[in-house]
Amino acid sequence: MSAPDYRPTVFLPKTDFPMKAGLPEREPQILSVWQAADLYAQLREARAGRPKFIFHDGPPYANGDMHIGHALNHILKDAVVRTQTLMGKDAPYIPGWDCHGLPIEWKVEEAYRAKKQNKDDVPAVEFRAECRAYAQHWVNVQREQLKRLGISANWEKPYLTMDFQAEATIVSELLKFAESGQLYRGAKPVMWSPVEKTALADAEVEYHDITSTQIDVAFEITEAPNAPELVGAHAVIWTTTPWTIPVNQGIAYGPEVTYQLCRTQDGHRILIAAPLVEAVSARIGSALTVEQDVAASALAGAVVRHPMHQLGDFFARPRPFLPGDFVTTDAGTGLVHMAPDHGEDDFALCKAHGINPVFAVEGDGRYRADWLWLGGESKNVINPNLNAPDGPICNDLREQGALLSAGPFAHSYPHSWRSKKKVIFRCTPQWFVPMDAGSPTLREKAVAAIAATQFTPDKGRNRIGAMVEGRPDWVLSRPRAWGVPITLFVDRKSGDYLVDKKINDKIIARFREQGVDAWTPDFAAELLGDRVDQYEQITDILDVWFDSGCTHAFVLESGRWPEMQWPADLYLEGSDQHRGWFQSSLLQSCATRGRAPYNAILTHGFTMDASGRKMSKSEGNVINPLDIMKTYGADILRLWALSVDFTEDHRIGDEILKGVADQYRKLRNTFRYLLGALEGWTEEERLPADQMPALERWVLHKLAVLSDELKAATVAYDFNRYTSLITEFVQNDLSAFAMDVRKDSLYCDAPTAPARRAWRTVLDITFHALTRWLAPVMVFTAEEVWGTRYPDAASVHLLEWPEIDAGWQDAALDKQFMLARKLREEVYLKLEELRRAKTVGSFLEASVTITTTHADRIAALAGLDLAELLLVADVSLTNGDTEALTVEKADLAKCARCWRHLPDVKPETELCGRCDAVVHG
Repeated sequence: MSAPDYRPTVFLPKTDFPMKAGLPEREPQILSVWQAADLYAQLREARAGRPKFIFHDGPPYANGDMHIGHALNHILKDAVVRTQTLMGKDAPYIPGWDCHGLPIEWKVEEAYRAKKQNKDDVPAVEFRAECRAYAQHWVNVQREQLKRLGISANWEKPYLTMDFQAEATIVSELLKFAESGQLYRGAKPVMWSPVEKTALADAEVEYHDITSTQIDVAFEITEAPNAPELVGAHAVIWTTTPWTIPVNQGIAYGPEVTYQLCRTQDGHRILIAAPLVEAVSARIGSALTVEQDVAASALAGAVVRHPMHQLGDFFARPRPFLPGDFVTTDAGTGLVHMAPDHGEDDFALCKAHGINPVFAVEGDGRYRADWLWLGGESKNVINPNLNAPDGPICNDLREQGALLSAGPFAHSYPHSWRSKKKVIFRCTPQWFVPMDAGSPTLREKAVAAIAATQFTPDKGRNRIGAMVEGRPDWVLSRPRAWGVPITLFVDRKSGDYLVDKKINDKIIARFREQGVDAWTPDFAAELLGDRVDQYEQITDILDVWFDSGCTHAFVLESGRWPEMQWPADLYLEGSDQHRGWFQSSLLQSCATRGRAPYNAILTHGFTMDASGRKMSKSEGNVINPLDIMKTYGADILRLWALSVDFTEDHRIGDEILKGVADQYRKLRNTFRYLLGALEGWTEEERLPADQMPALERWVLHKLAVLSDELKAATVAYDFNRYTSLITEFVQNDLSAFAMDVRKDSLYCDAPTAPARRAWRTVLDITFHALTRWLAPVMVFTAEEVWGTRYPDAASVHLLEWPEIDAGWQDAALDKQFMLARKLREEVYLKLEELRRAKTVGSFLEASVTITTTHADRIAALAGLDLAELLLVADVSLTNGDTEALTVEKADLAKCARCWRHLPDVKPETELCGRCDAVVHG
């Protein structure tokens, strides 16, 4: 006779929540609901009057689709804002875009070139209108892409640096510098892109390995008052930029270096540093005989002549020896040729000795047409053919007998990060902010502000600190069209810029009405009247880093976003922004407000491919976040971003994403279990913690501990730990243990049984905790889960941190369960052996006997139902003389409903006492 079918009497979980997520289809539907309900506005209303957390969004550039770096960056920002909101704070998020500058000009110019048009033939107003339209297009594209990531922000009112109000604020901030005397016009060498015809900020430069031409050039010594024997000998310099020889104006020597006068095999006398004789000999292919040592002091007052002196004029002028502390004997000859137009050290040393730049190289990188040597040359100075051993420079030097060597030299060299072309140091008239003027200096203010700022990770402090301590004066000007103009008038006679508060106020007011197009000659005439011819109207624009450095002023202070306030609690960007936005904001704010605009900085590393390589189109290893969302969904991408150690460089790839998707499935299935297990839940079932069994109290303990740990991770912005703490709790404590143990009670106990009520109470508490805690991570899934259980409730994202009673923490109970779980692992190893040997078919039919010499172990486990925790028929734990663990098949009947092997199973019903009472009342 077969056993009765008791399956209909078992209380299995019931839920419509699907196991398959279908995120690519489901997420846009949820996003539409949020947008229709204006969830961001609801959040602001819900948190009104709460303590503020001010995050200021660094503006991405409005150029091109979102890439994986954008995705990671904005997911982190969203996680910051959402976790702070979850903690009960009012944490608004105003997104923004950087809209001016060369990259956009470059793209618009490319379109002109494709149509055979010259940008210079297009009216400036028309050109700027096209730049503005191009930027707005990409703002709109990126905004929709970022929304798709589930970023909660004020998308209807972002900040754009090209808004008239923003442009007016940037002008206002510039004029604060002018009115306080923190601007000057000067000529200094700056990083210059001949291809883009503009100066570049440090943050716009990247370094690549190249092979240049290295040359050794002989300059004849014509005067040497302290060592007459040197006259007629040649001072040898070494350089990897042959193109700078046509603008040489001197020779630098090291004051502490010992030099030697050597004779070559063909009888020429050359002067080089003693430590470098052997290296020079190898390069020039000639043995060298040392004739005498020459002290550095002997070179004071000495003079050389340029190898091309026969050209006359500039080239016929004497070139002095100058003492330079920067001269070393690490490489070269120990003598450095000085071209003040094209090097910072060169410029400073020559200026100190009354030698000025000559501006021989034009903005396009070519020598100016009237330059006596190579003037009008069609090739620009970064052209390899111009600098080649058989190029015009080397050939001319060779004809003069001055070229001692020419060959390849591999080294790292600066390039424009936009055009990927080599840049040069070029001296041009520019507008600068001095770093070391006044007391305290801007440098001193910035260094003090860095010390007062919290950095995560802390190594960021040293990075930006070293940059600020060593940086030159801040170059503000760019000879371009698309940007905020430097709104200054310069007296043509004195060279001083006009400082007039009333005129400045009129400029700012006009920019609020018309934006950058306001800066016209007609406006200058209106402002200056009959003095207009007395002043030069500056037409250069501001460096875009100044634009973005001012965003704190018009986002946090302007009142356009009343929910914001100054300073920001946090700036968050990639680690490259230590030399970019973090620094420009720091300098701008310290100069105008005396402190940084932020209290803390959080930086992330860069996303590499699965092999740890930098992504590039040429390598074919670019991971597109838009494709990831189409395949997996945004929540998978978010879970990845918040699971990696983002403070360092990190990886992404197909296998990595598959692993993240598996992790997501486990979390989703846990939610599915919770929803099913809580079907039909009412508050009448709830039990207080002190009436619960040990296992339930232990889960509450774990929740209380987890709550504290997650709060600490939130404060530290440690999202990797935040996410891993939750997943470890879900997978190890819940799924692999507590839920496994409590399936029997959930499925088979009577609905009113205290044990089942206790477990369902804990599941309800766990549900509310996990949905809230995971809402900042899996934003769409958390909403789907919440809406499945509470279809008529408001969004999960309006909720606050779950109410977790700190009194639930019980270290003694946790220690007891740690011991029980360790015992469970040991028993399961033994049980697996028996199951493979087919001694037992199920753990439920096993009888376990444990003998131990540790009486304290027995005491520690007292009060726990070990058979229940180990999911076996029975457990005997006794004190003995040896350690022993034996497992055998229990001699107990199996309950046909719960499948447990118990002593009270009735033969007539095949039910245990508990199941019989449930089935038959």
